[in-house]
Amino acid sequence: MEFIPIGTILAVLTNQVAKTSSAAKDVVFEKESFRVLSKHLSDIEPVLKELQLQELNESQAARQALEALEADVKRANNLVEKYTQRARFYLLLKCRHIVKEIQDVTRDIGRSLASLSLANTEVLHRISDQVHRLQNEMQRVEFETSSSQLQIVDKLDQGLRDNKLDQAFANDMLEEIAMAVGVPIEPSAISTELANFKREKEEADFRKERAEVFFFGQVIELLSRADAARDYEEVKKQYEQRVQAIERYNSREEYILPLNSFLCCINGTVMTDPVSLCTGTTCERAAIADWFESGKRTDPDTHEVLENTSFRSNLPLRQSIEEWRELNYCLRIRSSKEKLLSGVDKSMDEALNQMQDLMRESSINKDWISIEGFNDIIVNVLRKSHNNDLKRKILITLKYFVEGHTRNKEALIESQGWSLVIRCLGHDAIISKAAIELLYELLQDRSGWNVSVCRKLSQKSNVILFLVTLLKGSVQETAEIAESIMLKLLDIDEETIHRAAKASWYKPLIDCIVKEEGVIPPLIEMASGNIESKELSLSALVKLAGCRANKKPIAETGGVDFVVNLMSTPNVPTFIVVKCCEVLEKLSSDDDSIKYFVDKKGTELELELIVANLLALLQNPNSANNVRRPALRALLGICKFEAGLVKKAVLTIKGVSLVLPLLDDSDSEIREVAIKLLFLFSQHEPDGVVEYLLRPRRLEALVGFLENGDKDDLKMSAAGLLANLPKSEKSLTMKLIESNGHTALIEILNTGTMAAKENALSALFRFTDPENLESQRILVEAGAYPLLVNLLKANSVSAKARAAALIGNLSTSTPKLPVESKSSFCWCFKPSGIPLCPAHGGICSVTSNFCLLEANALPDLVKLLDGEVEEIAFEAIQTLSTLVDESCPQKGAIVLHEAKAINPILNILDWGTKHLKEEALGLLEKVFVSKEILDIYSTKARFHLVSLTGGSVQAEGQLTRKAAKVLSLVERFSRSSTSLVSVLHS
Repeated sequence: MEFIPIGTILAVLTNQVAKTSSAAKDVVFEKESFRVLSKHLSDIEPVLKELQLQELNESQAARQALEALEADVKRANNLVEKYTQRARFYLLLKCRHIVKEIQDVTRDIGRSLASLSLANTEVLHRISDQVHRLQNEMQRVEFETSSSQLQIVDKLDQGLRDNKLDQAFANDMLEEIAMAVGVPIEPSAISTELANFKREKEEADFRKERAEVFFFGQVIELLSRADAARDYEEVKKQYEQRVQAIERYNSREEYILPLNSFLCCINGTVMTDPVSLCTGTTCERAAIADWFESGKRTDPDTHEVLENTSFRSNLPLRQSIEEWRELNYCLRIRSSKEKLLSGVDKSMDEALNQMQDLMRESSINKDWISIEGFNDIIVNVLRKSHNNDLKRKILITLKYFVEGHTRNKEALIESQGWSLVIRCLGHDAIISKAAIELLYELLQDRSGWNVSVCRKLSQKSNVILFLVTLLKGSVQETAEIAESIMLKLLDIDEETIHRAAKASWYKPLIDCIVKEEGVIPPLIEMASGNIESKELSLSALVKLAGCRANKKPIAETGGVDFVVNLMSTPNVPTFIVVKCCEVLEKLSSDDDSIKYFVDKKGTELELELIVANLLALLQNPNSANNVRRPALRALLGICKFEAGLVKKAVLTIKGVSLVLPLLDDSDSEIREVAIKLLFLFSQHEPDGVVEYLLRPRRLEALVGFLENGDKDDLKMSAAGLLANLPKSEKSLTMKLIESNGHTALIEILNTGTMAAKENALSALFRFTDPENLESQRILVEAGAYPLLVNLLKANSVSAKARAAALIGNLSTSTPKLPVESKSSFCWCFKPSGIPLCPAHGGICSVTSNFCLLEANALPDLVKLLDGEVEEIAFEAIQTLSTLVDESCPQKGAIVLHEAKAINPILNILDWGTKHLKEEALGLLEKVFVSKEILDIYSTKARFHLVSLTGGSVQAEGQLTRKAAKVLSLVERFSRSSTSLVSVLHS
């Protein structure tokens, strides 16, 4: 280059810099790093142009600097070209290396730029600061790949080091890698990308890069195991080989026994990930890891002491086990097919269960079942069968069949099954739920909604009517899925809006009107007109008020105030009153709806007056159900706003007496809303409710609400109503037992929502009154105790505290109940192996004397002390106190010590409230009567007690007096010759 003019070199270099800068912007992978490189190159371009404008020094140093810069820019350009066309999986795996290369070349360009500026100081004096800053930035630049990419690469590396080649890991890694590099998780796209990656491996092999070839080979082997990477022809070929292998087995055989070598010598089960020890013994990886982790250092088979506890994957054995499993899959597929073709309902039901199990066990079975032609067979059974249970199971099985499987989805959509699934949306609630869950899955692809399939669905004439019916139905989960499908259909086809309106779902149409025209103000103005105008405008407002976004505009336009006044206007037609109540009902449906009950100026309306008007409608004997239903719902919504409003409704307007008779109403919806209102009202006027419930057949009706299987809110309200009633009403308690009310409450503890469980726990207090041993025994015999113990672990403060208190009530009765003592048995007839209760000294049980130790409640009660939650800790201490009998405290004290309960009780003296500390001190006073226990805890006890008493055993105030009393116990039994108190007073 020494013969080329320096000006020519500069011109070529300037062009190369501009070209490389532009190309670097378009690199997709490690985009941020290449973007920074592009920016720096772009900043160099003006420097080079400045050199062209000035007279460049024709010196050896300038020429060498320019040549070095040109070489570095060429390296940068090579990097851009190199990483523009490479396989995307390759780019991800090499992300660290790529970023390092970009960083190195950027810094080298910076150094060459520094040399160039030194050789041309005079020429570049006008932009010297700019050049100095630029070359400094470039020499110090640091690039990093994204943490998410590094996590994927590290996870893959670790998995390969651990020889994790199972399908679950392969699926997981392929999905993460594909998503990171923007490859659709579809077999065709994955196959293409894997083929590109295999070419990268071949090129690395050609370059003799052995380590990279080995690593790429491992990755290809792993990813090829994933579901999305399967080649359909290969899968079909593999299945045909396995089918050929089972032809020698009788057609009735469904299981080939495993070879002994397949069984783990530790747990005796067939291995999934077999590993071999240095002795040759083979075990399940997780089992041998647990074996060594437990401290064992012997061979689990030969019991030989192992000096080397390392192990390695046994790949040949794993492959043999996989082949054995696949042969069994084929046997079960063959059996299922025969049962499905039998036409016998019982056999077909067994086949469907078998298919579901197969698809749960391995996703390869989705392909094999498809290859065997099950799609057409099952669809044919669905078309012909009149057995609803079988139809439901077919729909559930088809959902397994298509879940996450594009080819199976396409096959079902293109078959008769598509129309049959849509037709099943019009069946009963059980079948329609299974059908819509299957339909939702068919409408999804890996990226979300499959728009083409959604369009195909929207063209079905009856589908909109089916979906609207389901979204208005009582099954919440079905309604939510139906609405999500409808919203997507609305999104892709505006014609669906009109079809939905024809099916009586007006919300989308109203939303569209509001968006386009702002319909609310004219509607309210229209409601001031004649009766016909009122009816039309109020009907529209009812629909609008059901959408949260419309509630604020209705309030701001004065709509709420207008409706309230119109409802209470004399001589207004009943149908207008109904519409007004429906508007109020919709407006009050949200938890924060109180903000909408304002006039035009934003002033809060007089809610008490609205409540009075609604109650008056209920009081009117001429009010029909179509009036009372929305009036009750609106009343319930408004009363949820604040407790003070409920109190006024109860005490001032006599709300309980107005609502109670509605429990006898023939309309089920009115009865249901009434029970919810009474739950709120009974907090303030329970007596009238008790008197009503003791009348014939009333209590049975209330128990019916507790037993309502599919309406958790009703169970919660009914249980809450019972909880609010006076516990002193023993006649009510016995009537509830006669009506099986206690068993209904216990069932809620087992299956209800947490809110329902909390209310049920409160209601059960009336059955655990220590003065009524009979009701306690009935409750325990009905199975309440284990459920109470289980609720000590609940995620609810109230549930934990109430469960602890109920157990405490039962435990209070334990000393009153007879226990079998050791001496009561003749020595020759004493039952062997029955231990005596360490707290009560006899043979206790849950049912005989409600012993909380036998119920295994003690560990969970002790744990409640550690959470620093006063409500829970208070009840836990009270319950633990029942174990320490003042007449013989030694046994209970030892039990609490062994349960590690005493330290957390002492800790309460630090963090607890005054009330809680007093309760803790009361228990400690009983426990520290035992000298043995006091010897263990005296040091820690002094520390806590001195902080409460100031070191004096003569203290004032209930808390300090209690603390001083316990402190004096500590000092009295102290082993030390010099007590802490005497030291403090010296």
